[in-house]
Amino acid sequence: MRPPARGTTRLLYGAGLTAALLLPTAAPAQAAPPSRTPAALPAADGAKGQELPGMPTALDPRAETVACTPASKEKAKKQDWSRQRLDLDRLHRHTTGAGVTVALISTGVDPGAEGLDGRVTVQGQAADDCVGQGTFLAGLIAGTGGSTSRLAGVAPGAKILALRGTDRRGDPNSTLVTAAVRAATAAKADVIAVAVALPRKDAALTRAVAEARKAGAVVVAAATPDPPSRGSGDEIPSRTYWPAGEPGVLAVADMLPGGTRPDGALPTGSVDLAAPGAGVVSGGPRGKGHYLGGGVAVATAYAAGAAAAVRATHPDDPADAVTRRLTATAYPADIPQLDAYAAVTTVLGAAGAPAAGPERAAEPVAVRDTSDTDRATGRATLFVLLGSAGVLSLLWAGFALSRARARGWRPAGAGTTES
Repeated sequence: MRPPARGTTRLLYGAGLTAALLLPTAAPAQAAPPSRTPAALPAADGAKGQELPGMPTALDPRAETVACTPASKEKAKKQDWSRQRLDLDRLHRHTTGAGVTVALISTGVDPGAEGLDGRVTVQGQAADDCVGQGTFLAGLIAGTGGSTSRLAGVAPGAKILALRGTDRRGDPNSTLVTAAVRAATAAKADVIAVAVALPRKDAALTRAVAEARKAGAVVVAAATPDPPSRGSGDEIPSRTYWPAGEPGVLAVADMLPGGTRPDGALPTGSVDLAAPGAGVVSGGPRGKGHYLGGGVAVATAYAAGAAAAVRATHPDDPADAVTRRLTATAYPADIPQLDAYAAVTTVLGAAGAPAAGPERAAEPVAVRDTSDTDRATGRATLFVLLGSAGVLSLLWAGFALSRARARGWRPAGAGTTES
């Protein structure tokens, strides 16, 4: 997950549709060395936004001492766009992922973080999440949202097995990732989420992933790392990253609210699925506040949560069938876009394709303020009601006149006298 640029990240809310966006500004003429420490974030425009601290992907490797990400003092008041996009409120009426274990390979997870109490098992030093990213991701996979239930993760009933794939500062290496994959396999994890991407293929990691898949685990991995800075202008050739490039691994990339990938995203041909990865809200390892984050790791967490939801709903499906279900029910696009609700509820045919088009969550849209539209709709409805009342009045008047004429204009109920 890329660190937000200083002074550029805002949490936005619109009437009728809430949203969270990472808003980049133009790069300075002479860029300083990339900093990966949390940045202070400005408040959004007016009363429609709120300030949240950014969750970094890693800590500054140049610092002599490690300064962990501080606790957030801010709490989000509304549901962000990503949860609406995945239709999580409706999904949770079908499944919460109970009975499924997701192994998360990242910077670690704080077992006592709000919304994760009692459902996190850690191995090694994974309980020490100095960076905070792993706890942030665990909330997206299996968090209950704590006191803010509408910020729950995809599978809030699932369990998390926390494993370190990085050093304490958040830098990954193949030895740690390989050991983590093997530990997840030994623990019989149902889903293995690798939230890091390595630039070189490693024979030991290849064997570990193959063993995990043979054991029946769904392996979900970040398709690329996050670039050190967005929009640098450097031409980076397309390449495959690992373990996302291994056979059978579901490779996930990040997308913006409109369905496109962020500017400056690293190019790769190995992407199976796109998921929300910008302006996402979750908790951290210290305190009960919220952070704003994004990037490929965030998208990977969402896809892993969806895999957990599918495994809970279709427990007899093998790992490859779960992966096919996630891709077959995705929104059709250049990169298929994750639809967690459709993945759980769609009936697939014998060939693995939807038997009758999947029921969709809300279509992907550009985030906009709908207050003017809502007011216009209200006025139009009022005009229709007034017009209907006028028509009914005319009809009643005509009926009353015809009855009065038939009675010879005598009052209703008056008797008649024969001559």
